[in-house]
Amino acid sequence: MNEDKALLPVLQQLETELHQPAAGGDRDRLDVLLHDSFLEIGRSGGIHTKAETLSELPPEAASGTIWAQDFSLRQLAPDVAMLNYRSACRRPDGRLERHTLRTSIWKLTDKGWQMFFHQGTPTDPFST
Repeated sequence: MNEDKALLPVLQQLETELHQPAAGGDRDRLDVLLHDSFLEIGRSGGIHTKAETLSELPPEAASGTIWAQDFSLRQLAPDVAMLNYRSACRRPDGRLERHTLRTSIWKLTDKGWQMFFHQGTPTDPFST
């Protein structure tokens, strides 16, 4: 299936919400955004489930910002979409580090769009 231009900004907004420190520390919001069968293969190669993600929340929201760009979407089924993009961590001095290629699979449920799968793969630095 082709890219759904109307869905791209919706899933991009949900994805970047997860980049915000407030969402990372909000168990209730993460519980809504992550599907019960959520699985993540992190940038480090570690594998995390929804239960692990929710149980390992830091007591305070993490600081720092995430830069994300080059979003693209592929609709896999009427209720399933794959979002791809590049991200990096922005240092206080503005430099970017930890450049990563990211893929998320989102599924439409009775709770709305929920992230079903996420993977981050380290990559060479990219231009912004």
